[in-house]
Amino acid sequence: MRKISIALLTVLFPLGVQAAGCAQPRNAFDQVYCVSNLFSQADRDLNQEYTALRKHLNPTQQSALKAGQVAWIKQRDNDCSEEKSSGYFVNLACAVETTQQRMAFLQERERECTSTGCVDSKLGQ
Repeated sequence: MRKISIALLTVLFPLGVQAAGCAQPRNAFDQVYCVSNLFSQADRDLNQEYTALRKHLNPTQQSALKAGQVAWIKQRDNDCSEEKSSGYFVNLACAVETTQQRMAFLQERERECTSTGCVDSKLGQ
């Protein structure tokens, strides 16, 4: 069985953590808990935005969006995690920031599609 390690290598609390005890975490376990909650919420928000955007797209555009999303996931994983012989290491702060950036990108695509029209070339990014 592979071990999973959580690395907190950068800013620990983007966007001002609101969860109980997260304003002043007492130890590394509190920090991991707080940042993992932020990542879970960012991931839920991203999935909701992805679903909302898909509703504005035709099947060809949906396919391009999916390809872009799969490529983004691979890039996020490469940037924010590492596999070593001792297990997997995940930088949650990186994952939160990267996910929030992707959500902003998807929100911009949705605004574009509902106002001036989708730019197909951007959907695959």
